[in-house]
Amino acid sequence: MTVGSRPQGPDTATPGRPGRPGRPGLAGAPPTSAGEPAPGTDRPKPPPPVRPRGQRLPRTARRAQLLEAAQAAFVESGYHAAAMDDIAERAGVSKPVLYQHFPGKLELYLALLDERAGELEASVVGALASTTDNKERVYATVAAYFDFVAREGSAFRLLFESDLIHDPSVAGRIDGVLNQCAEAFAEAIAEDTGMSSADALLLAVALTGMAQVAARNWVALDTEVSRHEAAKVIGRFAWRGLAGFPRQDPGESPAAT
Repeated sequence: MTVGSRPQGPDTATPGRPGRPGRPGLAGAPPTSAGEPAPGTDRPKPPPPVRPRGQRLPRTARRAQLLEAAQAAFVESGYHAAAMDDIAERAGVSKPVLYQHFPGKLELYLALLDERAGELEASVVGALASTTDNKERVYATVAAYFDFVAREGSAFRLLFESDLIHDPSVAGRIDGVLNQCAEAFAEAIAEDTGMSSADALLLAVALTGMAQVAARNWVALDTEVSRHEAAKVIGRFAWRGLAGFPRQDPGESPAAT
């Protein structure tokens, strides 16, 4: 995404204040422990520390650094409480350098949201394409959601627990990626079962919705169940429902609706 981008070229970081203390998390989001995950689990790790200033980076590397710092600030404080000063400090740059890349906080948030949404969609589409075995395909798709919520930095909160959800530009992006994931799943269901597109989409929305809610709650509940085992349990549940729609043999006419 090119929101707020300017002509290419390096930028220079300048000295500034040390990082600020942490703030409460997003509305409705559980606090993140600063310690290491318990043995046998693979929880999201705490945000990265404030970076030292004075380092010159190419524009693309600087942009990635700024997005990483912004994600830590937004996840920790929420959109409304996070300040551009804080994000600049976390990245180890001056505010003018931050504004060279993003003209405002909303543009920065949307750029970050687009990146994370693209990652989730790519994971789901990749899971569906990873095998032709339908049972394993369902397991892989469910696991894609668990993998996403377990990534370092709690990126899933930007999509699923945003305090800016009522902003049309944010809501549209979130709805868009969830719909695209469901549509990719629906296409596979319709192709294999002969189900109508409308029925397949309804079933896909239910299955992907279950996967993402289960994955989010796996993090929130702080259970001793590992990510792999949790994804396996939900995948088994999803497959038992989907297996009730038998696979269509090549040349067979679509199932009646």
